Parts: sequence; structure tokens; C-alpha cells
Amino acid sequence: MGHNAILVALSLGLQLPLALGVALLLNRPLRGRTLLRLIFFAPYVISEAVTAIVFLQILQPDNLVDATLRAVGLGGLVQLWLADLGLVFYTLFVVITWKYIGFAIILFLAGLQGIPQELNEAAAMDGATSWTTLRYITIPLLGPTLRIWAFLAVIGSIQLFDLVWIMTLGGPAGASSTMATYMIDQGVRSLRIGYATSVAVILFFICFVFSILYQIFVLRRDTSGRTSRMAG
Repeated sequence: MGHNAILVALSLGLQLPLALGVALLLNRPLRGRTLLRLIFFAPYVISEAVTAIVFLQILQPDNLVDATLRAVGLGGLVQLWLADLGLVFYTLFVVITWKYIGFAIILFLAGLQGIPQELNEAAAMDGATSWTTLRYITIPLLGPTLRIWAFLAVIGSIQLFDLVWIMTLGGPAGASSTMATYMIDQGVRSLRIGYATSVAVILFFICFVFSILYQIFVLRRDTSGRTSRMAG
């Protein structure tokens, strides 16, 4: 549960600003913007199993990552990426970010394109800077999209299984385990079916309570506000 909580915090604290920054950049009239969108979104459509196997290979000692670091003179940064107890979980988070951040970018881009350009033009005519426009116009209007992504990110972080199980089996010594991998480890490998079922019930209860709270305090407010604006 502690690992899942850290994963949720890292997702909201790092993936959110990173994805938003890239989305804001790709929302500008850049050359090759379509290609960049494709590059960022492509990892999301790759299956978790393929992603895990590919990164499992390139993160092996003296493989692609280590060889690249040594080639550019950064050999001192070489680590046991998937065997270091203090590093393995954050290595997995980098892989998770690479895999799923494309979805956040595309979602934020869709939200940004729904913001009327006239608002930004009016703010610019009134002397607002780009930062002021972003803070007081773009972010508030993008709020519902940000909250939807945050909800999906939290649920996905709590239920994370595939990448972790294929790459590390939750190891070494449980340093990268999540609730889902712990459940499978106890139920399938240790044959503690009743205990694993209890873990599954707790996992379901956490997701269920969070979903209900999101619907009551966030989704209902966003939906009612949108309905009011449409009626007006």
C-alpha cells in the first residue's frame, strides 16, 4: 500500500506538470506538431507486456542503457536498475511514465482545443502575460480535464500490475511490489487463496470508495457547472 501511495504521489506530482507542459507546447503552431503527437502517444498503444519485456532487456547490466551512459562519458551513473532496493521502484516509475504519459498529453490537448481562442486574445489585448493567461484562464478552464485525468491516474496507480510483475515480480525483496502483485504472489505462488482474496477485497474497497468520493465531490460539480454554462 505504501508503494501504491508513492506511485499516486509521483503520478500527480511529476506526470501531471510534465504532460501539461508538453500539451501546451504541442498546442502551439509548431512545425512537425502532428509527428510529435504521434511520437508521444505511440507508447500508450503498445501492450504492457511488450513494454515490460523491452525495458527488461535494455535495463539489464551492460545492456543498452549502461552502454549508452558509458559511451557519453556518464559511466558513473550506471546502476543495477532493477536490482537495487532503493532504485528499482523509481526505475519502474520512469517506464510507467514513458508508457502512459501520452494518454495524458492527448487528453490535455483535447481540453486545450476546447478553450475559445477569443479568451486568450482578449487577455492579450488587456495586457495579460502568457503566465497570467495560463494561470487565470487556461488552467481553470482545463480543470475538469485535469481532474478526470487525475482520477484515472489514481485508479491506474492503485491497480498497477502488468509492468511490475513482468519486469521484477515485485522484487527484489518486495522493493517494487504493489497491492496487485502482492495479491497474485500470495494467491498463486504461495497458495494463500484466502489471504489473497482479502487483499483483493481491500483493493476493490479502496477503488470503490475513491470512485464514489470523486463522483460526489468532483464529477457532479463539474457536470452541473457545464450544464449551467450550456443553459446560459
